[in-house]
Amino acid sequence: MTAGKSGMTYADAGVDIDAGNALVDRIKPAAKRTDRSGVMSGLGGFGALFDLKAAGYSDPILVGATDGVGTKLRIAIDTGVVDGVGIDLVAMCVNDLICQGAEPLFFLDYFATGKLETDKAARIIEGIAEGCVRSGCALIGGETAEMPGMYPAGDFDLAGFAVGAMERGSALPAGVSEGDVLLGLASDGVHSNGYSLVRRLVEHSGLTWESDCPFANGSLGEVLLTPTRLYVKSTLSAIRAGGVNALAHITGGGLTENLPRVLPEGTGARIDLDAWDLPPVFRWMADTGGIAEAEMLKTFNCGIGMIVVCAADRADDLANLLAAEGETVARIGTVTDTPGVAYTGTLL
Repeated sequence: MTAGKSGMTYADAGVDIDAGNALVDRIKPAAKRTDRSGVMSGLGGFGALFDLKAAGYSDPILVGATDGVGTKLRIAIDTGVVDGVGIDLVAMCVNDLICQGAEPLFFLDYFATGKLETDKAARIIEGIAEGCVRSGCALIGGETAEMPGMYPAGDFDLAGFAVGAMERGSALPAGVSEGDVLLGLASDGVHSNGYSLVRRLVEHSGLTWESDCPFANGSLGEVLLTPTRLYVKSTLSAIRAGGVNALAHITGGGLTENLPRVLPEGTGARIDLDAWDLPPVFRWMADTGGIAEAEMLKTFNCGIGMIVVCAADRADDLANLLAAEGETVARIGTVTDTPGVAYTGTLL
């Protein structure tokens, strides 16, 4: 190569390849923590390899899911508290996979920003790795995109992609019928849906992210950034114990919209709103915005992050198993022969 005059470089255009390489080096230990049976190759290649037979499957069906964190990211960006949004990202994907009866196997992330800040990016991806560890899946690849001019200073975006597997013939939902019991598993807060309304409520309240939280210890921003709960390991144990006919991840659309997605045509559900205590964050939001009960139930999880639909004669055993796995369990209702979700009791 002949020497020539100095010219423009990629770095001059705002893309720092060295920073990207430094990020990969920093996150390798975090990715290594997520290693599990079946992983053949991970970070560094043009693609990642996974061996289903080594993971213990003989006749597997693959299940895929993709999601993001929504406008909860805005709070993380504005407060600088970015360590938990990676857990949110994993949870939003793998909690959906488990509803199909699939065991999450591996995860890939997409992180995009205008200018790569290595420390911030590493904290986010280390959070992704933590979510993978908690759900038993491997972080085997991803993409970090530095795109000058596409994002305002300090902003970033996240997307996640999870792949799971199940043996042929074991997909959920299956066998749901009238009389099945609904076991509600407690949420860890708002999780990752409804944050456009959450942000409006905070603005309406006159508080800031740095204000003392009126319903919990810590700042309001920190409390609202509590990561989404991961239900994978506990619900997998329940599925393997037998008697689970369906799982419903309570995300956007709340209880009202998500539970019917796993119920057969011609059936519905009756839910007793007195069966669990409404967490303080939801009561504060309802009071602050004057939000009607029906609106709360179709917007937020209202304290129930996952519903296990199970055979009536297995309900007590499964409730005990899930509690032993660390879940807070409430018997919240039953499957009925009337379409839709009917509520009894009072939420607010």
